Amino acid sequence: MEAWRSISLWMDQLDDPLIPRPALTEDIQADIAIIGAGYTGMWTAYYLKRQAPHLRIVILEAETAGFGASGRNGGWLMGAMLGEDRLLAKLSAHDRHTAHEILHGIPDEVAQVLQREGIDCDYRKGGSLYCAARYPEQRETLRAQLDSYHAQGHSEADYRWLSREELDQQLRIHNAYGAIYTPHCATIQPAKLARGLARCLTAMGVELYEQSRVIHWEKGLIRTSNGSIRADWIVPAVEGYAASLPPLGKYQLPVQSLIVATEPLSDELWASIGLDKGQSFSEWSRQVTYGQRSADNRLVFGARGGYRFGGKLRTDFNLTADERGLRRDLYCDLFPQLKDVRQTHAWGGNLGMARRFRPHMLADRRNGIALSGGYGGEGVGATNLGGRTLADLILGKQTQLTEQPWVLGDKPLRTLSGWEPEPLRWLGYNAIIQSFVHEDQVLAKTDSAHWRRRLAITLANTLETFMR
Repeated sequence: MEAWRSISLWMDQLDDPLIPRPALTEDIQADIAIIGAGYTGMWTAYYLKRQAPHLRIVILEAETAGFGASGRNGGWLMGAMLGEDRLLAKLSAHDRHTAHEILHGIPDEVAQVLQREGIDCDYRKGGSLYCAARYPEQRETLRAQLDSYHAQGHSEADYRWLSREELDQQLRIHNAYGAIYTPHCATIQPAKLARGLARCLTAMGVELYEQSRVIHWEKGLIRTSNGSIRADWIVPAVEGYAASLPPLGKYQLPVQSLIVATEPLSDELWASIGLDKGQSFSEWSRQVTYGQRSADNRLVFGARGGYRFGGKLRTDFNLTADERGLRRDLYCDLFPQLKDVRQTHAWGGNLGMARRFRPHMLADRRNGIALSGGYGGEGVGATNLGGRTLADLILGKQTQLTEQPWVLGDKPLRTLSGWEPEPLRWLGYNAIIQSFVHEDQVLAKTDSAHWRRRLAITLANTLETFMR
């Protein structure tokens, strides 16, 4: 299965021979049937098995563990959740503090599992740097974001401003105006985590069938081409691949994110850049850039991808010259010394975007369906929280995890906000993305007129608000 190595830099780096586990070839009965051997499915199985070892838990994977976003992402293990400001806005100060502690604790919880289970995935908790760099307006919006963090109850220990001089001690970006630093983030080698979890689960007694694509599911039943599972609970843990399991596609919009990696950089180049403690970084634009220094000293750098009409999944992630070039242009704006450095890997993946950017977790007891998703590209950490929460919900436990505002509890799928029908969502999504591209192009030109800059920002803000 050498083709699986081309999925990403991360899969290419594995010592794992990538021999698939046997497929499901019979009809079986289980307590829990999980669709998808990605982070959500595997974390759910892990925490269920830890708390209830007697359960028969079966995972069906269409390809191999880590084939989806879990083996392709940028490697940010964040102690945060997409849209947490809106989700927590109506809580009391005490409840907001509890929620923040739960979110901030995600990287440390994962670290404990890695140590307990002997999983090596290059875990480094160096925090994250959100930088104002490519144009001066980024400083204004970034300072406003910092004020928002503090208004939500976060402290200086959670999010603090770094001057240009302070930022230079961690990361040296061309023309930087400052940054926000948060310690609540680690970087990992994503495929090593996915493959390590898979090995851990099978050792615990979880049954994992690979190359077993689900072709039909309903209450209590899952079918593949060669077998079936009857189960008390079904966990469709497919996120960006929701369109392949109707009706989940109504609630998850598959969008793509695209990443490149350089050849290993010399010590001299890294001395001119920094990132010597495993920090992640981003420049504060709507291009949604993200990067890290890999354990073998590459720059791994990604940015927003796109959406295909009808929610069609992208399967070919051989990036075009333009897709590679845009990411090169972006990181060379930040690090001009990399202009002649070779890119060795380029890839991407499908991720799930929920309507109103709202992550969600639920367990519909009547229909035996448990679901966690809507991570919006921030799922490396949120999936761990989702797995812990689904385990508690399925086991009927009331805990701090099950009381959080992103948890819908015992609710059916139709509780989720659905996306508009085509062509409305395609038109809407692309109008918003084009406004973001226009804003970035205008602001990146230092000589553009002030009124053009303000108009571009206003248009992008207006359309982004509509999306929410």
